[in-house]
Formats: sequence, C-alpha cells, structure tokens
Amino acid sequence: MIRINEVKLPLDHSEVALHDFVINKLSINKDQLVDIHIFKRGYDARKKNDIYLIYTLDVTLKDVDEEQLLTTFANDHHVKASPDTSYKYVAQAPENITERPIVIGMGPCGLFTGLILAQMGFKPIILERGKSVHERAKDTFRFWRTRELNTESNVQFGEGGAGTFSDGKLYSQVKDPRFLGLKVKQEFVAAGAPAEIIYLSKPHIGTYKLVTMVEKMRRKIIELGGEIRFETRVEDINIDDNSQVTGVTLSTGEVIPSKHVALAIGHSARDTFKMLHDKGVHLEAQSFSVGFRIEHKQETIDAARFGKNAGHPLLGAADYKLVHHCKNGRSVYSFCMCPGGVVVAATSELESVVTNGMSQYSRSERNANSAIVVGISPEDFANDPMQGIALQRKLERNAYILGGSSYDAPAQCVGDFLAGKTVSQMGDVEPSYKPNVKFTDLSTSLPDYAIEAIREALPAFNKKIKGFSNADSMLTGVETRTSSPVQIKRGKDFQSINTKGLYPAGEGAGYAGGILSAGIDGIKVAEAIALDMLNA
Repeated sequence: MIRINEVKLPLDHSEVALHDFVINKLSINKDQLVDIHIFKRGYDARKKNDIYLIYTLDVTLKDVDEEQLLTTFANDHHVKASPDTSYKYVAQAPENITERPIVIGMGPCGLFTGLILAQMGFKPIILERGKSVHERAKDTFRFWRTRELNTESNVQFGEGGAGTFSDGKLYSQVKDPRFLGLKVKQEFVAAGAPAEIIYLSKPHIGTYKLVTMVEKMRRKIIELGGEIRFETRVEDINIDDNSQVTGVTLSTGEVIPSKHVALAIGHSARDTFKMLHDKGVHLEAQSFSVGFRIEHKQETIDAARFGKNAGHPLLGAADYKLVHHCKNGRSVYSFCMCPGGVVVAATSELESVVTNGMSQYSRSERNANSAIVVGISPEDFANDPMQGIALQRKLERNAYILGGSSYDAPAQCVGDFLAGKTVSQMGDVEPSYKPNVKFTDLSTSLPDYAIEAIREALPAFNKKIKGFSNADSMLTGVETRTSSPVQIKRGKDFQSINTKGLYPAGEGAGYAGGILSAGIDGIKVAEAIALDMLNA
C-alpha cells in the first residue's frame, strides 16, 4: 500500500477529483487504482474565502511494482510506503498468574490502562471513587439545576473522568510513532463513536456519545475478566520498608494486595495528592493556568474563521487557537475551545466555583466558548505542589463569594471588563452557565498580574479573530482546572522514582492533557505494568 501525504484539493471538490489526483500523481492508469483510504483529513483556512481540504491517503494498487514506484518517488517526501498502524500487544498474561494489578481512577487514562491490561489477560481491578457514568450524569445535571453538589460524583469525579463533560476532543500534540492514538480512536469507534474520528484532523465526540461509549468499554473490561468497583475511594497506598507498593487500603478499611498500582486519579483528586505527599511519594510543583471562560455567538467565530464558507458541512462550527505574550512576561492563551457549546459548573468541592466548557457532537448551541487563561509557574506558589492546590482553592472560593455564595458564577461583559466598570446586565451574548451568573467586577477574581495580562490579550486576539473583544462578549469566572498543579515523578519504567510498583499516569500525574493523550498514556502504563509482572 502507498501513502500520499499533503494532498490539497478545493473545499467542494468531487470524488472524481480525488481519484484523478492519485492517478496523475503516481502516473498510473485508472484501472490500476483499486481503492483510496482516507487516513487523515483536515483543512487549510488561512485564507478564509479560499479554503482547501488536506488529505493523507493510503492507496491500494494492482499490476504495479510498488518497490519500483517507491524508487521513482524516492526524493518525494509526499509518497512513501504506508506504515503498519496496527496495535501490537507487548505481553500476554500466563494462565497461572495470581496477582491482579490495581488501577485507581476511571477517567480516560484509567479506562485505557484497565482495558489494555484486560485485553492482555491480566484481569485488573479498577477502583473509582465516583459513580458509574450514567448515575454520575444524573448527579451532575442535578447540581446544574438545583445547586446540590455531590462531592464524589460530579464533572471531575466518576466513570469517564472530566473529559466526559467536555467537547470530547480527540487530538493532541503527542508524538505518536506507534500509533497509540489510533488504537484509542479504534476502541472508541468499536464502542459507538462515529467512524470519522479515525481520519478527521480535529475529531470530537461530545458528552452524550461519550456516556454510552464509556458504558460499552466498561462491559468489555468485565467480559475480559476485569473487576470494576464504583463509589470506592482509596484511603491509603500501602508501601513496605523497601519502598515497594504492597496494595491499597479503601475508605471502608478493606485492603487489596498488589505490587502493581496505576495511579490515574485526574487533576482534581486533591485529597489523594495530599495523602501521597504525606507518605513521601515524590511530587513536584507544576505549572498550570487560571483565567475565565469567554463566550461569543458561534456565528461570529464562523464568519471570522471561514468567511463566505461559514456553515459548510465539512467545516462544521469553527474553532480557534490563540496565544499572546504580554508585556509583564505572562502568556495568555485559549484552552479547551468548545464550538457550539456551553459553559458548565465543574467544581468538585463545596462552596467553590469552577468553570469548564462542554459541547455535544452536533456543536449546535448558539455560543462558542473557550478558556482564556494565564500561565502560573511554580515560582508563583513557592515551588510547593501543595501551595499550587491552595492557590486554586483560594481563587475558586473567591469566585463562589463573588457569584453570591450560591454556585452562581461571577460574570462580566468584555467591554466592561476592559473599561474597569461593572454593569448589571448582559449585552447581545447570553451566558450559558448554569445554575446562573451574577454580574460583578471580575478584576478581583484573579491575581493582578493575570487581570493585567488578560486585559492586554483580548484586544490582541481581536486582530486575529474579528469580533473577539466585542463589548458584548461574555466572561465567566473562574477557570482553574486547566491541568494538575503537581507532577508525580516517574522514571523510564513508568514507576514512581522513589516508590516501586506505583505507576503515576495521565493528566493528574502530569503526563497528559486531554482525552487522547490520557488514553495514550494509559496504554503505555498498562504495557509497563504487564512487562514488569511477567518479569517479576
């Protein structure tokens, strides 16, 4: 099979045009072209009124000497042999194995750690402090309606992790020579995701589809011999005098023995971070970001990004990615952009307000939203991981008070924020946050350097996205859970650098940033555990 990269065709090209391109590129007869498989499709919208689709194609040929063809194109980096993208398991559990690995957490990372271990025959035990995804969804929507927060079952905690209540993006900056990201997508498709996520350059799934997919993946793990326990909080990691993990102790007092524990706890398990810190597991402070959610009418973003092509079915709702380096040395950037979505209440702690973005597969809501955040470095909180958590909590509790101490979120129109004044009414952009918002002065919701940086960045972003800093655009605070404030350091064997048998994994441990990268990290950790168990 032959791979052709960077195939550029007009947005409204015909299927015949794709075939003609391949035939002309390879100088073959049309009868020699058997099949074209789209490996990847994206778009080039740098000229919004002249948008092109960009393909990577895998081509099946007949009556062609492929070795000779590749020799002919040896100096053309656009034509190569198609690589082997199939996933290969690194191990298979022997029938007489008695130890069962433990996976703590069932977000995307824990889900794939458990799934891959189960597929290799190691029968993992997965412990999730929250509820099953269906029950968790009920608790989450109830909080948005009634302000009744379940601190163990919410946007952050429960089966599926924080990514379940998001846009369901499936792309990352991870270099992936083994095509582990493809394995993640294939498992999602097998669980009911649209097949297009395999080849789109910016695939997404949406919350409702993720809920049913996670349930199907859970059933697969159980069918393969895995065990899953919900509403099961790990109280302690048991470590012997040789710094070897021996198992875990649950909040019920039950002890589960194992010398292999994957720690996929997510970025909001603050009580677990403290427990690990108190036990001497090596943690380090890590940079994170804080800021607001900004909302525009989706049509504003579509027009700015796609011009006359706005609304084209192959383009969908427009997104953006922005960054600005400020005079005060800070950087402001967009994060977790949700086209056609809503801003959601994402706290996991009482008397706190945290925002996040969510959208469904259709991306059909009236507003686009994104986090606009400022980088915070360990030097800002004394290089102490526990102080990073304390800073997040301080900002979240301050936002709760600014919102009226009722889980309403503090909000302000962009024009008023830039002018430094408070107006108790909204403009043309209606905020989507539930339960509700309270208009207030957001300048007291973040550190002064962050407010200064965001006020500088918004007009700069307007030069890239026309209408971005329109006076009626809506800011809702605060966004604080962009990433984990701690990193649980691990070595090349994926084990904690000072605690053997403990495998820090995913976003909470500082090794991922989103659904896809968390899933990839989960696969890597599962492989490391399997190989170590075989060699024990």
